[in-house]
Amino acid sequence: MHYSDFGLSNTKRLLMSAMRGSYAVPAFNFYNMETLKAILKAAQITNSPIILAVSESALEYMDKDILMGMIRGAKYKKNQIALHLDHGHSFEICKLAIDIGFSSVMFDGSALPLSENIKISRQVSDYAHKFNVSVETELGILSGTEDKNTKSKIHSYTDPTIVKDFVKQTKTDSLAVAIGTAHGAYKRKNKNESLRFDILEEIAKTIPSVPLVLHGASTIPEKYIKQINKFGGDIKNAYGIAPAQLRKAISFHIAKINIDSDSRLAFTAAIRETLSKNTDIFDPRKYLSYASEQITKNCIDEIQNIMGSGYKF
Repeated sequence: MHYSDFGLSNTKRLLMSAMRGSYAVPAFNFYNMETLKAILKAAQITNSPIILAVSESALEYMDKDILMGMIRGAKYKKNQIALHLDHGHSFEICKLAIDIGFSSVMFDGSALPLSENIKISRQVSDYAHKFNVSVETELGILSGTEDKNTKSKIHSYTDPTIVKDFVKQTKTDSLAVAIGTAHGAYKRKNKNESLRFDILEEIAKTIPSVPLVLHGASTIPEKYIKQINKFGGDIKNAYGIAPAQLRKAISFHIAKINIDSDSRLAFTAAIRETLSKNTDIFDPRKYLSYASEQITKNCIDEIQNIMGSGYKF
């Protein structure tokens, strides 16, 4: 199946429009029907372009046939929504995503030697571009843990001196950069840490026509941390990326911002509070619906107050 059969958008088109309009397209990760519907509802309310991001582990969890069945049955404006493989770690998983109908794939070879990263990135691009599928690659390594496939104990900043040659050799459509963000809820040691805008500015000057991507960019809203801990959770010293810093990053060609942990926190906080306050509830539809509503609210807030992507369609 081709992504056009599902009414999905070419991701590069969305990102180039974002660069011209000085906003970012949010890439929200989802894992099931509730999180998918929540994100799509936020896109509908704000009339914003949206990238639906699916990690390798989420693809395995949902099953490819069930996932694409949900995409086929979902209601959204044609050419407003993209379906993206997040952190694909092999040519084979990228090919699978393209073949079943994804409109973009990310090959994450950031942990590989540079030559190997280039080799497989180019292989992915050569295959993807046959079907007008967009490709995202990564230079630099983000620390932290997102899931079993995406985790690292080390961090290395993107080297601005090699990005131009990397883009040329790989034929990538967008580039994920490492400037101080991290995967998971524990992104910073304190609230005062800043992203490396000096590196980002140099990259933007070096490859001005290439959309840049920021991973590990969740804000980790304090209200959800407090709500989770109030109702039995134990999350400590979790600090996200300040919205002001994300808005500044957009001015340096960041056209796609990935958000995952914020949705997980909103979902978990809602379920913890609902089950704690309503001990007689055992119908999953009741607490899952409330949890889905909280993701929608958080997505709307980030679309309007960080991405600036609302009412672009």
